[in-house]
Amino acid sequence: MVQSINTKAEFVVKGTSHLGMTDYGQIMVGDRGFEFFADNSDKNFIQIPWEEVDSVIASIIFGGRWIPRFAIKTKKNGTYSFSARDPKAVLRAIRTHVGAEKIVKSLSFFQVIGRGFKNIFRRFTHKKSN
Repeated sequence: MVQSINTKAEFVVKGTSHLGMTDYGQIMVGDRGFEFFADNSDKNFIQIPWEEVDSVIASIIFGGRWIPRFAIKTKKNGTYSFSARDPKAVLRAIRTHVGAEKIVKSLSFFQVIGRGFKNIFRRFTHKKSN
């Protein structure tokens, strides 16, 4: 059995981890960190202390009415993507520990496409001028 890093669970909800294969389980926001425990295996768990959280990236659709998934970017170990039954409540609970300035909105589909075209255009014009 895995030992929790939290001494007090502030919010627990069913969720999904999108790290490699999709794992279903429980998301727990506690006093010392964010945790995910898979339902099917004791070996599949993710524990992120609050000191390691660099930012939280929320994918927002329909003007904030739907948040399909969110990601936690850590200072050392990369980005972990999750979805939850109640993502707004999870983000509110996380916000109390990391601060509102660290929760950011992800780029929309069209913003990603626009940046791609800008980068292609920038490379094309840069090569021509040399």
